[in-house]
Amino acid sequence: MLIQKLRLQRGWSQQQLAELSGLNVRTIQRIENGRPASTETLKSLASVFEIDFSKLTSEPEMNPNTSSAVEEQLALSHIRRVKRFYAHLTKYLFVITVLAIFNLVMYPAKFWFIWPAMGWGLGLLFHAASVFEFVPFFGAKWEKNKVEQH
Repeated sequence: MLIQKLRLQRGWSQQQLAELSGLNVRTIQRIENGRPASTETLKSLASVFEIDFSKLTSEPEMNPNTSSAVEEQLALSHIRRVKRFYAHLTKYLFVITVLAIFNLVMYPAKFWFIWPAMGWGLGLLFHAASVFEFVPFFGAKWEKNKVEQH
């Protein structure tokens, strides 16, 4: 988790970190997903981040049961969900714009592009509701509370 945090603080992609450290992108992904890393791998990453190697090996946040680690995982999960939503929104705007232009050029008498725009827009609305938690039971906080209750 610390590797991902350090990478994101610097604004690097996983590919950039892999190139800077001489590691494989898949290795970076595995480490960020919580899998153990070899000493050599951690040394490479420590040198890239310009931190002491022991900080990567004796990290207290590595314990997935600590409260701060859980909170950090939830925050990163939320950021990924927001990123996917904005990618979804961008695709929607691009495709519907292309459909509208095609419709208006080829069949100006009928506005058929409105139907896919409304259908996909409804899906986009549900996606936004789950990401931004317009409805409380769609969000991660609600799920976390339910898990803690049982």
